[in-house]
Amino acid sequence: MTNDYSMTINDNQMTSLRKQLQHKIDLKTKPLGALGQLEKIALQLGMIQNTLAPELRKPAILVFAADHGLTDEGVSPYPKDVTWQMAMNFCTGGAAISVFCKQNDITLKVIDAGVDYDFPSGTPIIDAKVARGSRNMMLEPAMTAEECRQAMKQGAAFVRQEALAGCNTIGFGEMGIGNTSPSSLLMHRFLNLPIETCTGKGAGMEGEKLDHKTRVLKAVSKKYNPQTPEETLATFGGLEIAMMVGAILEAKKLDMVILIDGFIATAATLTAIQFEASVRENCLFCHASEEQGHQLMLDYLGAKPVLNLGMRLGEGSGAAVAYPVIKAAATFLNEMASFDEAGVSNKEENTEVQRS
Repeated sequence: MTNDYSMTINDNQMTSLRKQLQHKIDLKTKPLGALGQLEKIALQLGMIQNTLAPELRKPAILVFAADHGLTDEGVSPYPKDVTWQMAMNFCTGGAAISVFCKQNDITLKVIDAGVDYDFPSGTPIIDAKVARGSRNMMLEPAMTAEECRQAMKQGAAFVRQEALAGCNTIGFGEMGIGNTSPSSLLMHRFLNLPIETCTGKGAGMEGEKLDHKTRVLKAVSKKYNPQTPEETLATFGGLEIAMMVGAILEAKKLDMVILIDGFIATAATLTAIQFEASVRENCLFCHASEEQGHQLMLDYLGAKPVLNLGMRLGEGSGAAVAYPVIKAAATFLNEMASFDEAGVSNKEENTEVQRS
């Protein structure tokens, strides 16, 4: 009885907050809805932070890197050495995610979740290596259950560290040659869609090479029948994806604003939602990836991306590029004058009546 009553009070409070936020948005010096999606983002930020004055503090993007045994089957045009080489590039400031984070004052951290390489000591790459890459799914599951759990726990721990440092807005990126393949498999399993629908060209697979990738993923899918979200993630995922899933779940627990990048990050989010459905409430989907299947996941999640720039890079790059737009939503909500404050006549005097 007590728990039911408490839940009712909480629901009523949230409904009241939503109405207050919408009223505050509507009374800004503009026609109703004139700021379009910025208004929806502002409303979501206020609901996530349970306040009429949301703020984005110390934004951070964590990039998880790992290799994939399935690359032995020719599912990527690039050799796996590119994983560690690009991780180094992130740290030296030469990658897209590096320059976008620098531009927007976003803290960038690169985490070795499972790269098949020993980074030199002194490199600013955080060592959280669970294994030297996932296994070849054509032969065995990508991870053991323990490896999957360990990766998820470490992802959660990194988020807690950022929160303790004052961060309340966090995004996630990834680096792992071949990681569109596990993402496609997770999407295929959780949405019950054909492999062909879920499989795109990734880093550049086209024609017969794309057909080959699709055949490999079909064979992998037929080989296993996991029953739970954790089993599915361990079977078909990757170490960086598992770490991202744990990070997303922890960010939700801490009521953080979660910036979701493209195809792979959305597949990780879809996976996290299988563990905890309420994760969706805290997620801002930052862009529409050109990778096949991403729009279908966005549609399933009822998500309208902040940007649609034809990007399909990964790394968290879409989250970093979208961040100033998301910040603009909080800024107008907090700093833009209302009609009364500005002494401007409001044509829409009864916004609640008109909205209904």
